[in-house]
Amino acid sequence: MERNSSLWKNLIDEHPVCIIWKQEAEGAIYHLASILFVIGFMGGSGFFGLLYVFSLLGLGFLCFAVWAWIDVCAADIFSWNFVLFVICFMQFVHIAYQVRSITFAREFQLLYSSIFQPLGTSMPVFRTIALSSEVVTLEKEHCYAMQGKTSIDKLSLLVSGRMRVTVDGEFLHHIFPFQFLDSPEWDSLRPTEEGIFQVTLTAETDCRYVSWRRKKLYLLFAQHRYISRLFSVLIGSDIADKLYALNDRVYIGKSYHYDIRLPNFYQLASAEMPKSPLTEHFRNSRRNCDQ
Repeated sequence: MERNSSLWKNLIDEHPVCIIWKQEAEGAIYHLASILFVIGFMGGSGFFGLLYVFSLLGLGFLCFAVWAWIDVCAADIFSWNFVLFVICFMQFVHIAYQVRSITFAREFQLLYSSIFQPLGTSMPVFRTIALSSEVVTLEKEHCYAMQGKTSIDKLSLLVSGRMRVTVDGEFLHHIFPFQFLDSPEWDSLRPTEEGIFQVTLTAETDCRYVSWRRKKLYLLFAQHRYISRLFSVLIGSDIADKLYALNDRVYIGKSYHYDIRLPNFYQLASAEMPKSPLTEHFRNSRRNCDQ
């Protein structure tokens, strides 16, 4: 305790106090460096935020090094600031290389700028998502899934084109770019369960979509919790959009609305289960409306 108090006394009490202050201001280089530091520390997060911070801090340290070399003539001040400038410069080059090395195909660029970037997803995270997927082309009038035949083994997101969803030949709704093709089917099954599409998805135009294999995507969720939460939000929002679109056309009676692609209802419509009165009522009401 005595040693600490004596050290504090040597540093504060016995340190020579400035009696005469310099009247003239430091040179312009010193003030420029201070301004660069103030602006630099206002930088944001993410890759481009780091580029902003390290570029301005590096310039600030360089100005301090020049000021120490020209005005102060102090080797230690020059050395420290020059070392810090080199560190900032190396960090800037490293981050710039990372940003430049992350390049995607056109479909992934559209997907990132339209969906993932507004949610604050960084490029490295999106790169992990993109590497686990594939881009598939579907020609006009070709089926992505057939009712009662196609197994639910992937999750796909439409990038371009338009698809229609039908059940027993009756139109339900369209799927437009940047909407999931099979979000209700994905949400209706647990990771260990298997299922079959209860609707038919047909391309009305030439379509391109990004697809993730079911097992591979669940493995990605287990490794990256953020990606799991991100897809949970996207899939939930997509199901809600489909429900609103479907309720404009499919209804039962006067006040009850159902999305037959959601688990609670399409289990009733499954061919493996006996038809319930609710299903018959649904079909009869549709026929009456068509008439």
